[in-house]
Amino acid sequence: MSPDEPLVICREAALTFGQGSQAVVAVHGANLEIRPGERLAVVGPSGSGKSSLLHLLAGLEQPTSGTVTRAESLGPHGIGLVFQGDSLIPALSVAENAALPLILADRPESEAREAALSALALVDVADLADRLPEEISGGQAQRVAAARVLAQAPRLILADEPTGRLDHATGARVLDALLTAADHTSAALVVTTHDPAIATRLTVRRTMRDGRLLAPEEVA
Repeated sequence: MSPDEPLVICREAALTFGQGSQAVVAVHGANLEIRPGERLAVVGPSGSGKSSLLHLLAGLEQPTSGTVTRAESLGPHGIGLVFQGDSLIPALSVAENAALPLILADRPESEAREAALSALALVDVADLADRLPEEISGGQAQRVAAARVLAQAPRLILADEPTGRLDHATGARVLDALLTAADHTSAALVVTTHDPAIATRLTVRRTMRDGRLLAPEEVA
């Protein structure tokens, strides 16, 4: 794979839920390439199709028409996902939550914990390692979610409205954590957001409107 070869390519990728008169088109014929190291914000209001597009990129949904092609070099653990809101397992400590994907990937427990602690330190929440999710704030939980991705060292990070439920200052710190994670692993980062202040911190911006991913020249 060449250094600039796309990690994910969407060609006229569409996603429809339901059939017949009940069908809802969540994504209309999206064309998009995600390249190594890219920093992309997908901007649009709630219900515009941003999350559905991210699910297509991640492989959580399969396109009902068109194609989504992921580079073979990504492998089974090459994509890290950060979701909006609560995503930590309540019964596990912060460190255990951050280490969980590595343990599920059959990494030795000691190695997984070491990677988790290093990742937590990079996003400034190492002091929370032994706390339970109920003992930390929403913003801290989102940084733990970013650390969980960082510990996996993915080549592509997909974050779905990671700051959507947070105040501006806390949201900025969460984005700092995601950018740190992406920089540390040289990963591409795609963030969906309705917040222009978040979008302007990423170098490429695309707008979604009514399920359609607009070309850059169409963005007002």
